[in-house]
Amino acid sequence: MVQKVIKIGTSAGVTIPKKQLTELGIFIGDDVKITIEPVAKKDSQAKLMSEYDVFVAQYGQALKNLAER
Repeated sequence: MVQKVIKIGTSAGVTIPKKQLTELGIFIGDDVKITIEPVAKKDSQAKLMSEYDVFVAQYGQALKNLAER
């Protein structure tokens, strides 16, 4: 699961969605072990480029037609 780091007062935190809490049987006040690993920015760029390619494949001709008007 990938979560954003958010500001909590002068600290930072990560929320755990209720669905995951339920699936894992975790309750407020339980101790948990976490592993922190930054998500590489390249992954975001690769995803964006992939989505762009899908967009162009779907709407490329329509965009060309509009540009030629």
